[in-house]
Amino acid sequence: MAKAEKKKMKWYYKLIIIVLSVILAGAALLAGIGALVYEQFFGIRYETYAPYAFHTEDFEGLMCADYEFTSDAGQKLAGYLYHKGDGEAKGLIVFAHGLGGGGHNSYMDGIAYMVQNGYYVFAYDVTGNDNSEGDSVKGLPQGVIDLQYALEFLDKQEEFYHLPVMLIGHSWGGYSVTNVLNYYPDVRAVVSMAGFDTSIDLIYSFGLEFAGEAGMNIMLPVMKAYEKLKFGDYAESTAMNGFANSEAAVMVIHSDDDETVPQKYGYDIWYEKYGGDPRFTFVQLTGQGHNDFLNGEDRSVYTEEFNAEFEKYRDSLPEDIAEENFETLKIDYINKNLDRERWCNGVNTELFDEIIAFFDANLD
Repeated sequence: MAKAEKKKMKWYYKLIIIVLSVILAGAALLAGIGALVYEQFFGIRYETYAPYAFHTEDFEGLMCADYEFTSDAGQKLAGYLYHKGDGEAKGLIVFAHGLGGGGHNSYMDGIAYMVQNGYYVFAYDVTGNDNSEGDSVKGLPQGVIDLQYALEFLDKQEEFYHLPVMLIGHSWGGYSVTNVLNYYPDVRAVVSMAGFDTSIDLIYSFGLEFAGEAGMNIMLPVMKAYEKLKFGDYAESTAMNGFANSEAAVMVIHSDDDETVPQKYGYDIWYEKYGGDPRFTFVQLTGQGHNDFLNGEDRSVYTEEFNAEFEKYRDSLPEDIAEENFETLKIDYINKNLDRERWCNGVNTELFDEIIAFFDANLD
């Protein structure tokens, strides 16, 4: 080979090495950004805002027994058995909470209502929430994992052996109670409120607000791979597969204007497949958002009234008040002015009556 040709080949190989290096560096950078974005969503803890927290004594006749169980990485999770303490329950309902507000506490009014109607309700705080261990919630599949561990824990408690087990969850919890059927199919009935089919669909929906469609189309495969690395097969779990894996009766509740979890990521998918199946009950709500349908009319009215009065109070404070001082004053204002009777007894009883009737119909 001539000297000039050898020199040309040498530069050719160098160019290939440079291009490959750039590609690998770009892939590494993209992977790092994907992991960073994922952890921005899920790499934090959530705590219930104490001034608005419910307490067992807020609900007449409600009693609670504390439990503790271990999840996948050895983290201790806080569990709570809500009951009336005055006789046998019709069944055991396991409640899975949503993401962002802390653990199960903000759902205690609905839990109390189900207890008043004859059920035991076992709730728990998912990893990274309230009284459970964990530096963060880790990711959406963690909700499925923790629910599976909760159900396996309950399996070992003799006092529940004779009770039919049913599941109910909201948002993240709605995803969890449907997806856990892939791993724990033997439940009588499942209620998904504002739930979704897969974790990655909701990550895409969340990300659109920050990165836009083009950005998420680039980032999604990277985030999907990162989630797979963290959670293995749980990352690829779907509610649709869970439905096929179980004979449980299913109720799906969703509002058409839900912007947090658009119904195209859950309700619409499931209705297309199971809309005519008698095993499924679909409840389509109109104009009730992601959370509002959980509240009765009086709660909604009172919340608006209370917020309006608080805005007046805030406007009366000095404009340059320090943030920490404002937070102290806010907590003091809530503690002094919140009508706890109206606040704690504002559940949407009409909706929960439908849910209870659905559970009742599937006891046998």
